[in-house]
Amino acid sequence: MEESKMKTLRRIFRHPMFTVGLIIFLSVMVVAIFADYIAPRTYREMDMQNAFQPPSLEHPFGTDNYGRCLFSRVVYGSRIALRVGLIVVGIQGFLGIGLGLIAGYYGGVIDRLISFLADVSWSMPPMVFAMAIIMALGPSLDNVIISIAIVSWAEMARVVRSKTQSVKSTAYVEAARAIGRTDSGIMMRHILPNIMSPIIVLVTLALPLAILSTTALSFLGLGAQPPAPDWGVILNEGIDFVQRAPWISIFPGLALVYTVLGFNMLGIGLRDILDPQLLDA
Repeated sequence: MEESKMKTLRRIFRHPMFTVGLIIFLSVMVVAIFADYIAPRTYREMDMQNAFQPPSLEHPFGTDNYGRCLFSRVVYGSRIALRVGLIVVGIQGFLGIGLGLIAGYYGGVIDRLISFLADVSWSMPPMVFAMAIIMALGPSLDNVIISIAIVSWAEMARVVRSKTQSVKSTAYVEAARAIGRTDSGIMMRHILPNIMSPIIVLVTLALPLAILSTTALSFLGLGAQPPAPDWGVILNEGIDFVQRAPWISIFPGLALVYTVLGFNMLGIGLRDILDPQLLDA
């Protein structure tokens, strides 16, 4: 056991993709948490006399058509991106892990029903399905969170179901049944801890996808609404001024690329580190 932990630690420290991804993830977290201290102004503060100012020492990312500090808006936007990503993944994990455990453990009719629902969800184009839900509920950031979570649980459910089926017949699960453990207790205390590695990887890779999807929907006007500093909203506002003030679109776009790339690198690094075959290499 100790030798396995040492192998994992050694692989973490010598895995450059994981290290870079972790640094980016932590930097985004720090910016989001301390946005009030990092941003020189509030994201709503307007100064029409300084509209369309290019990047400078006073305004590192320039100003928009209302004279708002673009640096401040991008910094505050990191809070929305992280909040949305974490809530979406939380709901997605609750649905996917819960239904996957139930389907894999009980099998039979329950398994077929949950698998059918997962297949139906899987077969629909996620963005189109999400847009249909938003159109029914109305455009808002909360409805975007709900819609993205609803359309993205199937992959996690299928993975958890498969892993549960392979674990439920092991000796320690049979021993738990023999001593009278309840089904819920077996699933939560004996099965779930032993299938956490793929779940951690899926959650890490789901974060950037959730952020990217919600930003895209906000860009289309279906998510966060102005004057919210959502990166999709800022990109949408900058479309009309691409030639006059390209920085309005460039900097939120770079922030999105930086965040999504970092989270993807973190997820890929975790996948490599937690893969038993790679650990034995």
